[in-house]
Amino acid sequence: MSCSSSSGSEGEEEGFDSYRKGGYHAVRIGDPFSGGRYIAQRKLGWGQFSTVWLAYDTLSSSYVALKIQKSAQQFAQAALHEIEFLSAAADGDLQNTKCVVRLIDHFKHAGPNGQHLCMVLEFLGDSLLRLIRYNRYKGLKLDKVREICRCVLTGLDYLHRELGMIHSDLKPENILLCSTIDPCKDPVRSGLTPLLEKPEGNANGGGGSSTMNLIEKKLKRRAKRAVAKISERRVSMVGGEEASSKTEKSLDGIDMRCKVVDFGNACWADKQFAEEIQTRQYRAPEVILQSGYSFSVDMWSFGCTAFELVTGDMLFAPKEGNGYGEDEDHLALMMELLGKMPRKIAIGGARSKDYFDRHGDLKRIRRLKYWPLDRLLVDKYKLPEAEAKEFAEFLSPILEFAPEKRPTAQQCLEHPWMNVVSTQNNADNVESQMRNLHIKG
Repeated sequence: MSCSSSSGSEGEEEGFDSYRKGGYHAVRIGDPFSGGRYIAQRKLGWGQFSTVWLAYDTLSSSYVALKIQKSAQQFAQAALHEIEFLSAAADGDLQNTKCVVRLIDHFKHAGPNGQHLCMVLEFLGDSLLRLIRYNRYKGLKLDKVREICRCVLTGLDYLHRELGMIHSDLKPENILLCSTIDPCKDPVRSGLTPLLEKPEGNANGGGGSSTMNLIEKKLKRRAKRAVAKISERRVSMVGGEEASSKTEKSLDGIDMRCKVVDFGNACWADKQFAEEIQTRQYRAPEVILQSGYSFSVDMWSFGCTAFELVTGDMLFAPKEGNGYGEDEDHLALMMELLGKMPRKIAIGGARSKDYFDRHGDLKRIRRLKYWPLDRLLVDKYKLPEAEAKEFAEFLSPILEFAPEKRPTAQQCLEHPWMNVVSTQNNADNVESQMRNLHIKG
């Protein structure tokens, strides 16, 4: 939400047909908002409901993320919903230590396409999805995963235990690093000078010709990208392994602190709005079966996200098959990893009869290939036995079919795996102690 990746698609543009009545607000660099307090600097990203801009807050002399909602009534309603949850989170976190994105301000902005609700959020960096992609889907080192997990669990513990709130759409796109992967893209670290007025030639008023110029520029940019991709493919085909080894990227120096963002689908535990929640790959079994849900759905999504950080792969990526749908494949994948679902849970949901017979066996997928988590981590992802065992011991209870048996975020923070000091840290400590002894000697 505060940056491109959390707002939706990365790469493709939002489409100019959406810049019409009820749609997006056309923003130009240097445009003022909220009586001139916020000045648009550059576009960060977009989503189905909004565009997100880097803006300069002239009151606090800081950079912020400005989220501008589409103007149609249903989008305004969605923005009000999100503001309700973000405001509650900000009001209870005055010290800004709870690892949840901070809402700074919100206001209405009138434009040619209608009235747009705007949210001002703290500027954050790239999403965990972008970090996974940046790392070539190879999986992060466990000490870095622990750092990320500690922040996410701190955020979830705050939402669940202190606010009574379910995020209901936790996934790598909705967790943002506190700073950008590339320092050049961080306005503070790169020493960006804020633009406080419209650049030459960016006049006020109608934007017909300027919109056409934008379209032409974007088409040229797309054409350049397409040419670059073709030449990249040729290089990789010719260079083979040599080309791929040159593109290895280091994660050293990247700050792994992060925050939970995007509260567009959040709900109160005692006031739920929808039966079908969560993005498909991170969806808990009780949501598929419609057997009721609570805070533990976020814990399931957290477990899927932690696995993805360690391996670079999604834990569950269900597909439609011959005679069965995505939901049934999803349940089958869960059972191949976690063992047979207890009959009581399998037949206990409003939609159980769509997938299970009265014995608790799947109706259309009969042959399951069991591959337990600790073996999967060793055999497929080549984790050392001891590391795989420890991580599986942390993750397995979170991926428990019975929601009430899953640990809370608070309990996860206290788990031994979360409090392991990495061998590298130990080595560094020993080395520094040896140096101190040497100096004293």
